[in-house]
Amino acid sequence: MAPPAQSHRSSSPSQPSGKGEVSDLKSQLRQLAGSRAPGVDDSKRDLFKKVISYMTIGIDVSAVFGEMVMCSATSDIVLKKMCYLYVGNYAKVNPDLALLTINFLQRDCKDADPMIRGLALRSLCSLRVANLVEYLVGPLGSGLKDNSSYVRIVAVMGVLKLYHISASTCVDADFPQTLKHLMLNDSDTQVVANCLTALQEIWSAEASTSEEASREREALLSKPVVYYFLNRIREFSEWAQCLVLDLAAKYVPSDNNEIFDIMNLLEDRLQHANGAVVLATIKLFLQLTLSMADVHQQVYERIKAPLLTLVSSGSPEQSYAVLSHLHLLVMRAPYIFSSDYKHFYCQYNEPSYVKKLKLEMLTAVANESNTYEIVTELCEYAANVDIPIARESIRAVGKIALQQYDVNAIVDRLLQFLEMEKDYVTAEALVLVKDLLRKYPQWSQDCIAVVGNISSKNVQEPKAKAALIWMLGEYSQEMHDAPYILESLIENWDEEHSAEVRLHLLTAVMKCFFKRPPETQNALGAALAAGLADFHQDVHDRALFYYRVLQHNVSVAERVVNPPKQAVSVFADTQSSEIKDRIFDEFNSLSVVYQKPSYMFTDKEHRGPFEFSDELGNLSIGAESAAGTVVPAHRVEANDKDLLLSTSEKEEIRGPSNNGSAYSAPSYDGSAISAASQALSELTILNPSVPGLTPQSSLAIDDLLGLGLPEIPSPAPAPSPPLLKLNSKAVLDPGTFQQKWRQLPISLSQEYSVSPQGVAALTTSEALLRHMQGHSIHCIASGGQSPNFKFFFFAQKAEELSTFLVECIINTSSAKAQIKIKADDQSASQAFSALFQSALSKFGVP
Repeated sequence: MAPPAQSHRSSSPSQPSGKGEVSDLKSQLRQLAGSRAPGVDDSKRDLFKKVISYMTIGIDVSAVFGEMVMCSATSDIVLKKMCYLYVGNYAKVNPDLALLTINFLQRDCKDADPMIRGLALRSLCSLRVANLVEYLVGPLGSGLKDNSSYVRIVAVMGVLKLYHISASTCVDADFPQTLKHLMLNDSDTQVVANCLTALQEIWSAEASTSEEASREREALLSKPVVYYFLNRIREFSEWAQCLVLDLAAKYVPSDNNEIFDIMNLLEDRLQHANGAVVLATIKLFLQLTLSMADVHQQVYERIKAPLLTLVSSGSPEQSYAVLSHLHLLVMRAPYIFSSDYKHFYCQYNEPSYVKKLKLEMLTAVANESNTYEIVTELCEYAANVDIPIARESIRAVGKIALQQYDVNAIVDRLLQFLEMEKDYVTAEALVLVKDLLRKYPQWSQDCIAVVGNISSKNVQEPKAKAALIWMLGEYSQEMHDAPYILESLIENWDEEHSAEVRLHLLTAVMKCFFKRPPETQNALGAALAAGLADFHQDVHDRALFYYRVLQHNVSVAERVVNPPKQAVSVFADTQSSEIKDRIFDEFNSLSVVYQKPSYMFTDKEHRGPFEFSDELGNLSIGAESAAGTVVPAHRVEANDKDLLLSTSEKEEIRGPSNNGSAYSAPSYDGSAISAASQALSELTILNPSVPGLTPQSSLAIDDLLGLGLPEIPSPAPAPSPPLLKLNSKAVLDPGTFQQKWRQLPISLSQEYSVSPQGVAALTTSEALLRHMQGHSIHCIASGGQSPNFKFFFFAQKAEELSTFLVECIINTSSAKAQIKIKADDQSASQAFSALFQSALSKFGVP
């Protein structure tokens, strides 16, 4: 039987047909290297395309380096480009091969075709091999004097590349002075622009070590140089115009006449089709007139039309960039843009990020003359299919209501939102009604009439539920069912996962108790009992505080919890004026788009979390710590999956807690009880069943509220740490730490509570590092920012080389620390855990 026929694969430029494919290419290139037959360039092109294709997909074709260089002896510009691409790729990874390219590149730098001369010079400078800098000086000097402007453009940028490879070689060859001469005398504006870019970078880097470079850098901002560029600005490309305008923005005019001369000269740049040129011109105008209030306002009026035109043209991404700058100006001077509010109406086909920005601008420009039209438009957006935009529109209506004096129509609109059968609309409206009542208490009757018809079962979002509970407590006299609604909420205490809601519930039931004691008495007792047993520290502390203040004096408790309140006049702004001014100073940059100063997203301190994966596979740790020093925190990028912890409380299994055992309640003074509590004491009260609490008849307030709290003993002294001594000068190599962490199993995984003092002290990770090192527990890497911090610690036994490794994640909002311990000696893990917990509990305690 004949063997089956072997299948044939067609060779593909992107898929080699076998191991011998590279060898075949090499032999074919060698055959064509010295050939001058007709059509040989076409054959070379096909082979070059295969080589480049293989190189692109990661196949090593460095074996044909010599043949590629030999085949480069051609006048075909396409072949030259592909050859230069190949050479540049392999010269970076193999400097020895780069030596083979010097001769043919230097030869091409003298070619008759200026395009080839420029390409060869660019490739020569792009090799970036320090050993070859001596070969760059001659071709660069010739290129700077070349008759072709293209070659000079390439040569100028080649000088900058040379400077980054070897600064001394560049300065010794006097290239900066040559660039300065070209900048002031060359006829080609692109050469001039490239010279300006290169000189700014070179002289800025040299200024710290050279006085001459410092003087030259200052000379760039002199009046003759700046005026030279401004007078030629129309000849420059769009990129170069932005460069010139940025230079002019750093120039300080001598008087107002100079300012007006510059502005008159650049007036037409505001009409430019390119948005970057317009924004650069606006930045210059705004900075020039900062000290001239009247003219500064006129600049705002002048730049409105160009900006609004740019917003309505171009892609959504371009529009957003321009709109971000317009948003900044609107926030600084809303009254100037108040008549143009219709330009900020949302279009149906705009992306959400553009709509959100427009809603903020509509909120800012609202005043007495346009509020009705703006609110009417915003109410239309509340029915938008895009739920986030619908939420934002409702918030915008509320913000407008809080900043206006005549809010009759706006309140009616907000109350209509409460009657819409959409959960998210009701939730947002409840939060806004709460803020509205804090500022305008006179509207309580109308608002409460509508809020009273809302069932608490239909409100699930924590902020909305907290707002509803606040109103139930604050206006319990006007809401007949308030005590009973609060009582039902307390009955479902264990099902409420939000600490914010439980805190509001405690306060609301206290307020309701002082206004309607008989109806709220049982609810208050149940709430205090549940709060004292709550595992969340803030909830527990508030319940304990209310219990103690009631036990001390009910009248005092009423003055503390439910004092006469004044209307809130101004709500705190979320962004300080200092930050806003800093963003304005960085106009026409990413700071405006991100709405934060540049240091917040460029400095490592503010970049937020750190570089760890779940199992430290990608752990990036610095040099090992020396004895007595703290390893600096290594930070990770914000998109690290391990650190994107929710800022909300991660509350797990709910159940009674004995947190209260560490407190001692003050003795009760029976003579201090108020008249209200005396009247209540005559009522028959049923004790709610609270697990772990026993009745005690000696405390009248406990009987009053149905609480049976036992006498709480004084706090016992903290147990002494176990006899485990640690090496205070322990040292661990980062690589060893990473290897051990991957190999060792988890010995213990626990959750500790962090003291309030410790939470307050943990503003940066460095404070905890120093504290733990004082207890012979060293940090090898750390990072994060409030409320989430993450640390990797290590410790060693004093008497033997046994190591403990710890991963510690601290959430300051929940005051919890999640600890994972790995150890060489797992039998000592429990003792080390107790020692670690003891050290952590002392953090922040004076």
